[in-house]
Amino acid sequence: MVTGRLERVPAPVLVLTGVVSVQFGAAVAITLIASHGSATAVLLRLGIGALLMVAFARPALRGHTPEQWRSAVTFGVILALMNSTFYAALGRIPLGVAVTLEFLGPLLLAAWTSRRRRDLAAVVAALAGVVLISGAWKASWERLDHLGLALALLAGVFWALYIIWSGRTGAAFPGVTGLTVSLVVAAVLCLPLGAAGLVALTGLDLGKGVLVALLSSVVPYGLELIALRRMSAQVFGVLMSTEPALGALAGLLVLGQRLAGWQVAGMALVVLASAVVLGSRRGPGPEPAEAAADLG
Repeated sequence: MVTGRLERVPAPVLVLTGVVSVQFGAAVAITLIASHGSATAVLLRLGIGALLMVAFARPALRGHTPEQWRSAVTFGVILALMNSTFYAALGRIPLGVAVTLEFLGPLLLAAWTSRRRRDLAAVVAALAGVVLISGAWKASWERLDHLGLALALLAGVFWALYIIWSGRTGAAFPGVTGLTVSLVVAAVLCLPLGAAGLVALTGLDLGKGVLVALLSSVVPYGLELIALRRMSAQVFGVLMSTEPALGALAGLLVLGQRLAGWQVAGMALVVLASAVVLGSRRGPGPEPAEAAADLG
């Protein structure tokens, strides 16, 4: 079984594979947002992702407890809100600023759940690296859209909640059953806002939607859910901060986009922070649910 084999893969490898997948999915999603709006792009990402997961996982709907259903539904609500707020922010503020603000969520979660000063310093270094890579430090903040800033910050809050509830849902259900149910819930919630743009879709757009769903939802969410069964929320949060670094590297290798010196410095900070956090762990990290309890 696929999920059984993935359980034997080191958790950091699963997370980083998901991060790489997201980079390619984001490149395709940009064209959908430009032509059909963020709400329709989110619906395609989550809706097609849900259909693919239902076909793949064929989840059993019977035999689950009310607590399991609450976990899956809550996770679905978080998925819908996280994607919707971030895509809406992209329509109002520069991508680099939006990414930096969203990363505050998982990085602050990592800092909150840390028990070592070295880990807290690593989180600060990772945040500084994200700022350098994204170029947010060069933005003229007084000219930015305040609603866009608020949406990006809100997306960061939902991302932190995503880390917690992905772990809880993964522990509550076997395989990817919980994720499948949650994606269906998220798609249904996004349907009212995104449905209007579906009538203008072409065959090419639908093909792009399938790619975005696979690369940005099915693959990374599935890998992260499996990884979070064996990884603390603090380690996961800092590992995810490698996303801007890998995106910048992909731009260099695939698109020929040259990196500035401050971007290389930012990448070095993020990699160093991830190495410090991983190096401070001598065994399996606390369950994400335990980390969530610390937040209460």
